[in-house]
Amino acid sequence: MSVAITSFLVFGVSQVGTPGPANMALLATGARFGFRAALPFVFGVVLGKQLIIWPIGFGLMELAETQPFLFETLKWISAAYICWLAWKVANMRLGPAEAGSQAPGFIAGLVVHPLNPKAWAMIVTSFTNFVSPGTPALQATATIAISLMALQLILHPLWSLGGDRMARTVAGTPAETYLMRGLAVLTVASVLFVLFGGEGA
Repeated sequence: MSVAITSFLVFGVSQVGTPGPANMALLATGARFGFRAALPFVFGVVLGKQLIIWPIGFGLMELAETQPFLFETLKWISAAYICWLAWKVANMRLGPAEAGSQAPGFIAGLVVHPLNPKAWAMIVTSFTNFVSPGTPALQATATIAISLMALQLILHPLWSLGGDRMARTVAGTPAETYLMRGLAVLTVASVLFVLFGGEGA
């Protein structure tokens, strides 16, 4: 009765560290407002995943089996929201923010993962593939929650830092437009893969 922690951490790195809606939002925020200004948003994104982990760990999957329509609806609403974010990224320009504009804050970060179908698929896969049958819910949920938070605290800031450095390199150049459109395409592709391509992406 345990969590396969080593293999789970490998899985976690492959999910938390790779392109997806949350990391694209972090990258874009760092590019637009700078690394330091993006940090409250980063920490909101980190804690927002806990809003998924704990309910799933304590039985939300049972509700999914009895009320599948609710989860199917949530999936498509989430996908629409992420595609809207992708459209904003595609039309965003890097460099210093306009006077009076502010970086998204902690509260904005909290809602990113609950509205991210990649995050839901990842957490469901975490419980179904890496937790031994009979493991107490508190032990399994706490292990997954703490492990993922540690990975997020390491990897998520790197995306915002990367956006900050990227903006300094390509802002105002012809490559800027292609870069932002490419990031938007990656964001949409990550959602479509979760919706149609299988589990855990």
